[in-house]
Amino acid sequence: MDHDADEQPRTLLITLTGRDRPGVTATLTGALAAHDLEILDAEQVVIRGRLTLGVLVGPTVEHGSALVLDAAADTAREVAASLEMDADVVLGAAEHVPGRRGRLLVTVLGHPLLPSALSGITRRISALGGNIDRIVRTAAYPVTAIELSVSGADQQELREALAVESAALGVDVAVQRRGLRGRGTYLVVMDVDSTLIQDEVIELIAHHAGCEAEVREVTERAMRGELDFAESLHARVALLAGVPESALAEVRSAVRLTPGARTLVRTLTRLGFRVAVVSGGFSAVVDPLAEELGIHHARANVLEVVDGVLTGRVVGAVVDRAAKAEALREFAALEGIPMDRTVAIGDGANDLDMLAAAGLGIAFNAKPVVRAQADTGLTVPFLDPVLYLLGITREEIEQADAEAGTPTPAPPVR
Repeated sequence: MDHDADEQPRTLLITLTGRDRPGVTATLTGALAAHDLEILDAEQVVIRGRLTLGVLVGPTVEHGSALVLDAAADTAREVAASLEMDADVVLGAAEHVPGRRGRLLVTVLGHPLLPSALSGITRRISALGGNIDRIVRTAAYPVTAIELSVSGADQQELREALAVESAALGVDVAVQRRGLRGRGTYLVVMDVDSTLIQDEVIELIAHHAGCEAEVREVTERAMRGELDFAESLHARVALLAGVPESALAEVRSAVRLTPGARTLVRTLTRLGFRVAVVSGGFSAVVDPLAEELGIHHARANVLEVVDGVLTGRVVGAVVDRAAKAEALREFAALEGIPMDRTVAIGDGANDLDMLAAAGLGIAFNAKPVVRAQADTGLTVPFLDPVLYLLGITREEIEQADAEAGTPTPAPPVR
């Protein structure tokens, strides 16, 4: 019998490994029920049909506890033999459960996820005093997603360190408090251009006006800091004067959704989340798109139309950086959702206030300045991995699709 402490044994750790099949846990715990024991901890994982089951038990009686544990160890070995599995039993000291500082969830996304990347991430966690309590895979495609439960590390220190590590290793890493991930109603708010969709709508409209180059030049001036967003929007919209309103329908049909966008929105709404889009683009395109996808709230700029043509002006206040953050707060209040249960997704400087205001800000294929200020970032070309950052597994996505009769693409063979 192995002992991991010199003091009187008070716990027994039983680990079974072998081929997975129904009833392993029931068989083991059923046999242990014959002894005066309580279960202190349990964990199980299955990889490629191989099961590892760990059960920590302790005696419920004061006298003869060592004999109880010895008998339980013999029982565990007998169960393992009957199931043609391997058993490892370790006697230990009383179970101490001290409070753990910094209970965090670290999600690692790779396309592909290489051993060197996971090694680099886990080494950095260890170097900062973090202990990895649990590792599970939450998705195998379109990216591989691994979730690590970490204790003992400071959230901000770990987030900053892993941001550097993720950039060097070519993976996406999110660090968040466990509390954010509890089930309940969330509000997820997305930017539209270059986030929900692959296009910049104003450039599609500019194509009809024959002024793509001019619109792009104004955009570049704004990116250089020569114009703020409102100024740049007014300047670009002015170039659209005279475009027939009918061109907007053509633009709507030309819009390309980002891969995974439908899956993301469909899954969120089926699981009871509230979804919104806030765009510096235009309602003539954003509103029909939101309706098509079943998005609950939408806000965007309104183009003025007179006698069937664009006037080159915007009606009402511009949806700029500050307005996006305000829309997030307004939608959250309308839905009765606290701000710490809000998620914002965006790619540009115009999204920074919204990303900062949300409980979790996600930079999606964003410029470096945006990624540096967001809570986490995604660099893969798919939008549905956002689900994995929210604790939604690939299996849950497929189950929701199956229940609704939606065909799910077959995963790649690995």
